[in-house]
Amino acid sequence: MAVAAVALDLLLVAAAVVALWYGGLRFVESASALARRLGVSDLVIGLTVVGFGTSLPEFAVTLDAAVVGRADIAVGNVVGSNVFNLGLVLGAVALFGSVTVSRTLVRRDGSAVVASTVLAGLVCWDLTVTRLEAGLLFAAFLSYLLLVVIREVQGEPAAGATEAATLRTGLTLVVGLASIVLGANLMVGSAADLARVVGLSEWEIGETVVAAGTSSPEFVASLAAARRGFGDVAAGNLLGSSVFNLLGVLGLAGLLVPLSVAPAAATSLVWLLGLSALAVVLLATGGGISRIEGVPLVLVSVAKWVVDLV
Repeated sequence: MAVAAVALDLLLVAAAVVALWYGGLRFVESASALARRLGVSDLVIGLTVVGFGTSLPEFAVTLDAAVVGRADIAVGNVVGSNVFNLGLVLGAVALFGSVTVSRTLVRRDGSAVVASTVLAGLVCWDLTVTRLEAGLLFAAFLSYLLLVVIREVQGEPAAGATEAATLRTGLTLVVGLASIVLGANLMVGSAADLARVVGLSEWEIGETVVAAGTSSPEFVASLAAARRGFGDVAAGNLLGSSVFNLLGVLGLAGLLVPLSVAPAAATSLVWLLGLSALAVVLLATGGGISRIEGVPLVLVSVAKWVVDLV
């Protein structure tokens, strides 16, 4: 019976990953198309539209988990997704080809990632997230978003877009969002069942299996951008997603339901801070990350997973 239950939960997790991946890509594609028609730059699209769009799976899963009382899955998903994004994804993308970025991206948005990790670590250090603390996180996120928009949105709206094309893009946006919501519901339920059956805690499942599944859109989007020579979009997607996860997603989840998390959260956030600092330092040296520099990022994130599961 246990084997059948595990097999079923694994199938549901796989189905959830597919739904989240498909929904994330459809949402990002349509949102990026709409943003370009409004004259938004590639840097802003990478940081906001793509970065926040590919974080919608984390957003949906974390909020769903928080509402149904699965705080460890909610917070573990956020922390694990950032480890996945800044370690495995950024490192793997660099292994396919060096990622070149602008100084603005590193100076402003790299600093924002480190600062948001420190802030989230301080908030979670007592293993609780109150509504007041969650409000502080979310206010910091809105301030960061406003700073990016004010400084970067300077383009002119693109001409030539027909109403029919805009309508199709809007419909794709809705389909992508619906797929994300469906995948989130499947992911939370099956991941919680899987944790009970195989003897892992909900924190461990949230920080590994769920985090990897919800981060798949970031991997696909960043790899596609890097291979097309859009380093700022590739790295901006991961940096923007990381800020969005820690401040926006965790903040909104805590505003809805105060959270209590496992003691492992404190250690994981310290590990995440070290990984964030390493990623930003590598991005700052030489204007990006080379193939050889991608190796330590991948190794650190894999080591974190091994430590969690062992």
